[in-house]
Amino acid sequence: MQKLNFDQRPILVFWESTRACLLSCKHCRAEAMANPLPGEMSKEEGMRFIESLTQFGRPYPVLIITGGDVLMRPDAFELTAYAKELGIPVGLAPSVTPHLTSENMDKMKSLGVKAVSISLDGATAHTHEGIRGVKGHFEDTIAALKLLADKGFSVQVNTAVMRDNVHELPAIAQILKETGISIWEVFFLIHVGRGHDADELTPKEHEDVAHFLFDASTYGLTVRTVEGPFFRRIVQWRQDKVTGSEDSNSFLTPAQIIKQFDLGSLYLDLSSELQERLGHPTTAPQAQSKSTRDGKGIIFVAHDGTVYPAGFLPTALGNVREKSLASIYRDHPLLQDIRSANFSGRCGVCDYRDACGGSRARAFAASGNALGEDPACAYMPAI
Repeated sequence: MQKLNFDQRPILVFWESTRACLLSCKHCRAEAMANPLPGEMSKEEGMRFIESLTQFGRPYPVLIITGGDVLMRPDAFELTAYAKELGIPVGLAPSVTPHLTSENMDKMKSLGVKAVSISLDGATAHTHEGIRGVKGHFEDTIAALKLLADKGFSVQVNTAVMRDNVHELPAIAQILKETGISIWEVFFLIHVGRGHDADELTPKEHEDVAHFLFDASTYGLTVRTVEGPFFRRIVQWRQDKVTGSEDSNSFLTPAQIIKQFDLGSLYLDLSSELQERLGHPTTAPQAQSKSTRDGKGIIFVAHDGTVYPAGFLPTALGNVREKSLASIYRDHPLLQDIRSANFSGRCGVCDYRDACGGSRARAFAASGNALGEDPACAYMPAI
């Protein structure tokens, strides 16, 4: 694959096409509601925005149309069709609601949509519905995942990890395997939107979870993280610092991993249960370690056209109604600093500051400084 210059173009453009959604998730970044907010971009504005993505040149970035619930927009399929016409690859992130019908799945397929992401935040109805806020939603979500997989979509399951559900991660991994899902994207909580009310983990617990996710990637699951870039450091450690061999390293026991990396009881519980449920690892690790981060390879456009480094980082950079996304992405000083790893605190002196770079969104939430250190990271770099 062609190596992308992230100073010039992102690999992913997230468009919050609407904030309308029928769910009321307790960790929702967008604080979504039943009706669209005033100022939402019109169909014509949306088409102009989609067309502007061609200014990045080929290969065009992947446009992820999300929300809220993308299917709450009556013109969602027209916008998707226009992107296809221009040759811009599109992924959709619908909510599991009565809008996600078999017929609408078929429509997505006919428009060339290959990738769809669905959220699953618990392995039980009690946990998932406690987070999603809708009775019966767990059963509906499992049914939607199976149907999407059966229809041939590349399905990504998104899980927001928090104290409410962390002990169900091995069972969620089992559900993914049993439903034929091969991509797991785990969101590490940021205190924005309704996420202020959710209970995040400690840095030590984040470390345990990241090592568990590496283990999960040895069962045929491609594992990625959002706002947990320290996972890339864990991937490097597990691949390079133990044996130097991905295959042999992947078969170390949980007890051996704990000894090597000074991990805690949370890791032992999670990875021991993972092996009880799925047996011994079956593949080499499939843990994603691309050094993208908020504003580097990733950019976010809100419902009203405002551009942010990412959906969890509420620092406005401009508006696509007034300026092209390409010029904002390439020229904004904050994004240039993020891409140059001009950070302060531990992140500024860390030997993993480019590969990881810390969560810029969490740094901002903690200190008001998007270039500050990520307080969720347990690593103490040598100074």
